[in-house]
This record gives sequence, C-alpha cells and structure tokens, in this order.
Amino acid sequence: MAYLDICDVTLTFKGIAALMGVSFTVEQGTIASLIGPNGAGKTSMLNCISGRYTPDGGASGPCRISLDGECLLSLPAHRRTGLGLSRTFQNIALFKGLSVLDNLMVGRHGKLEYGLLASILYRGKAVRQETLHRRRVEEVIDFLNLSPYRHQHAGRLPYGVRKRVELGRALAAEPKLILLDEPMAGMNLEETEDMARYILDIAEEWGVTVLLVEHDMGVVMDISDKVVVIDFGQKIAEGTPEEVQADAGVVAAYLGTENAAFTGR
Repeated sequence: MAYLDICDVTLTFKGIAALMGVSFTVEQGTIASLIGPNGAGKTSMLNCISGRYTPDGGASGPCRISLDGECLLSLPAHRRTGLGLSRTFQNIALFKGLSVLDNLMVGRHGKLEYGLLASILYRGKAVRQETLHRRRVEEVIDFLNLSPYRHQHAGRLPYGVRKRVELGRALAAEPKLILLDEPMAGMNLEETEDMARYILDIAEEWGVTVLLVEHDMGVVMDISDKVVVIDFGQKIAEGTPEEVQADAGVVAAYLGTENAAFTGR
C-alpha cells in the first residue's frame, strides 16, 4: 500500500475546475515532486491533502486521500496534523513579532498534553513537557543552522532564513509526511542549494516522506524519486525524473507543441 494515496480528486471553484480526477501515489521515505505550469493546480492539491480545501469528489465517483491507510477526507486539518502531516506555504506564514525559537515552538502546539490551568500555573507536567518540546525544537534549530537567529524576531530576518524557519516549524511537529510549497521560490543559487540538501536530509536521515511543489526543474530532477506532472488540473505524466523529462506531453506543456515537435519528441 502506498504511504500517500491520492485517487480521483476533483476540485472546482464556482464551476471552474482546478483539479479533474487526479490520482497518484507517494511511497514512504521518498521525495515526490508535483510540477506543472503556473495555475496547473499544484497548490490546490496540497490544500486538499492538508485539509484547507475539500474536494468535490471524483470524476466518476468518490475520491480518496489516505495517509498510511488512514482516510483523511473526513478529518479536519488539525486531526491530519495529529496523524503526522505537516506543511509549509508558498507565501511565508510566520509570526513576524515572535522569535525564531517561539515560531518553532508553535509547531509543537499539537503535541501539548496539558490544559489551560497547567499552562497558567506552569508546574509539574507543564514544565516537563515544555522541556521535552524545547529539546526537539533545539534539534531542528541545529539541523537547519538557525542557532545565530534563535532569539531574533522572524520578521527582521533575511528572506532565505525565513524560508528555513518556516521549514523548521513544519519539522518541529515531527511529521511523517511534509508538504513543501515552493520552498526555493525567491532564493539565490546558494540558498537554493542549501535548501535542496536540507530536503534530501529530511528524507534520508529523518525518514520523513516529502511531497514537493517547485518550479526549479534542476532541483526537482536532482532530488526527486518520483515526479508527477499536472496541467490545467489534469495529470499528464508520472514517473522517474528521467521518464518525465522524456515525455512528449510534458515537453509540450512547458515549451508548447511546436517546440516539443522541434525537439523530436
């Protein structure tokens, strides 16, 4: 059984189809990339998986989104987080007035096991859990080389560092599956290479399954185990990076039919 199973997902907005019967799978511990031209429906798919959007159904019947055999469609977003799902956003969504440390601690919120009263009194269980959560956050800070920025406000950090903080907050939740929405967007070459290494380490060292939306095709082809291509809301290809690069439909979607013919594909 695939770790993430997407089957026949259709999503419309006032009659306009964002996704039409899209199906694909992601195996545990791998990096899968979801690519396509602007407006193809990539972020809409991530929103359906994370619970921000609710699919209309399937093209010919019920659709399915499952994580490790657990159906997600009936669960609210916070319950999906509890099953091990975490994500970053295309537009950075940090708490600008909080420090890097506090932003990452927010990622631990779903792991808290004490109530409001214990939080106010800050004794016993609250103190013990705070210590445990802080330890996990410090591991993420070390992993992403964020130590120099630990106590700085997120809103004052360079863009590339804020991108890392957003990734760190998602990692702080101890995800089994992480959805990354254009993590390299707006970065320079050095920052992009660093982020690519972090993503590889997340999968190889931390054992986290990654579903990545990204426009940098060089990065996608270098780090992905599988690539899924959608265009105008429909899946047009799925396979290894080499298979996708050689697919005539993919070349046509990115370069146009005339250019695709010119390449001999």
